Amino acid sequence: MESKHYDVFVIGSGVAGQTAAKICAKNGLKVAIADKQSFGGTCAIRGCDPKKVILQFADIIKKTEALKGLGIKEIPKISWEAIQGFKKSFVDKVPKGTEENLKELGIDLYHQSPKFISKNEISVEGKTVSADKFVIASGLTPRTLHFEGAQFLKTSADFFNLKKLPKSATFIGAGYVGMEFSYLLSTLGCKVTVIDRGTQALSQFDAFLVEKLVENMQKKGVKFYFNSEIESVEKLRKNFRINFKQKDKTNSVKSRIVFNTSGRVPATELLALEKANIKNDETGIIVNEFLQNETNKNVYACGDVSSKSLPLTPLSGLQGYIVGNNIVKENSKKFTNPLVPSVVFTYPNLATVGLSENEAIEKYKNIKVYKGNATHFYNAKKSNESIYAYKIIINKRTDVIVGAHLLGSEANECINIFMMAINQKMTVSQFKKLIFTYPSYSSDLKKMMKNPD
Repeated sequence: MESKHYDVFVIGSGVAGQTAAKICAKNGLKVAIADKQSFGGTCAIRGCDPKKVILQFADIIKKTEALKGLGIKEIPKISWEAIQGFKKSFVDKVPKGTEENLKELGIDLYHQSPKFISKNEISVEGKTVSADKFVIASGLTPRTLHFEGAQFLKTSADFFNLKKLPKSATFIGAGYVGMEFSYLLSTLGCKVTVIDRGTQALSQFDAFLVEKLVENMQKKGVKFYFNSEIESVEKLRKNFRINFKQKDKTNSVKSRIVFNTSGRVPATELLALEKANIKNDETGIIVNEFLQNETNKNVYACGDVSSKSLPLTPLSGLQGYIVGNNIVKENSKKFTNPLVPSVVFTYPNLATVGLSENEAIEKYKNIKVYKGNATHFYNAKKSNESIYAYKIIINKRTDVIVGAHLLGSEANECINIFMMAINQKMTVSQFKKLIFTYPSYSSDLKKMMKNPD
């Protein structure tokens, strides 16, 4: 078997892996990178970027529906085929462009998932490859579900390749992906069902706002079943039957397609980590503050597969930067979790940053909560929006803003203002002295902090 040696071997070609590989190559190291899928990573090819391209068309439908009869005569008709073509104009060029950029830096490319065969060797494309340092940036993969008929489930990657809109769809899991895709399909005329084992959708988000979002989606025809366990999926002539148990009562629904949106887990199953003594668990590759594996010091992990990460692209890039620099100069960069906002791109958007109400109660002796509906605000009324709400958390002793949670059409942008305010440890009185453009949604943020709950 042919053998080869590198200074650094990177597993995964997403933002994290690319960033680490490029830093190492630019510093004169001999680098290789491997990926079993198209080069470019989940976000650019089958995640955030194509998702946002498609979702904007559903947003247009929602906005025009709200204004129908107030100036809009007809709701625009959507061509799914044309939308997919537009999406492809972004996605299709990513793999080739990524490979060309890496090759220009002298980085060798492997198109297969490697397997570790020892602490410093892997097997890939029929070769035995050794390296001084390994970077694992393999990301996440859909969680495998175990019940009869699970082989019929589609994933988010399949969603992006739908040739036509299904008449009906069921999503197993009410997290980010399940909620965003169910919003999209229901808006475009599909009959949608969401089944989740938990007590609410979007468990990481504020329950007060999530409840309003779910109620709004229910009004638009989406059916939700919580506290439910899937028992089986049956293939029928045209449809699938999803059998599930809810409160000891068996129920079933039929749909043309069924998606597994139950979450994602670290993509490490194919790597044979035990052969290299690489400690890992359900959170991913276990790493220290330098993003170095605890049991194999020649291995680093960054991005979603790291135990110190969250599934957010900006964080992946930061971790890739830290890993690359730590390989070039050992222990030169430490990773500390920055304050990162998070958004669910339904309509309206649901956004969060900082502490939840429960986290604030545990951390501080007394807190102040500003909470309420904002549908009476000018911005909501001029757009005829039926849902607009907020919850802002304050450390009562210091008057410092420590958490913000928004549900609104511009929440994905406004949450960034709260991110900066929390980073700067701004008090409510300091925040209210800021001058924003009017009548922007940003100007609403000060109005939200008038009367605490």
